[in-house]
Amino acid sequence: MRPHSLVLALMGATLAFTITTNAKSPYAVPSAAADVQVINVTAKKYEFNPSPIQVKAGTRVQLRITATDRAHGFKISEFPEGVDDHGKPGLIFSSPQDCWKLEKNQPLAVEFVAQIPGTYAFKCCVHCGLHHGSMKGELIVVP
Repeated sequence: MRPHSLVLALMGATLAFTITTNAKSPYAVPSAAADVQVINVTAKKYEFNPSPIQVKAGTRVQLRITATDRAHGFKISEFPEGVDDHGKPGLIFSSPQDCWKLEKNQPLAVEFVAQIPGTYAFKCCVHCGLHHGSMKGELIVVP
């Protein structure tokens, strides 16, 4: 093999390795960068822990949420309570979704920038039993 061909083959192998190791599973928990505040959250009948969660405005936040007893869901408003939802959102998500499904014992990362101070309600969005409607929490963004 000529040196030029060897270099191309090595570059191709490196690219293939990079693509396969960076592929994202829907349950993958990305590694936290130094500028991300990581908060571990558990979900179980019928509570999120901790709640309330408090962060400073301007912070990039990663909630690492793990359902410990069964499948649950996580839904959070991008607007603080009492604010019209036609304006600028207070939480800017890396991968916005209406409802993140939490499989039992499979951590899921929800990442966002907390821009506007206020209280943001979150709840379970996958029916999890009789008191599903009471499974709620709060994220408080302080100035």
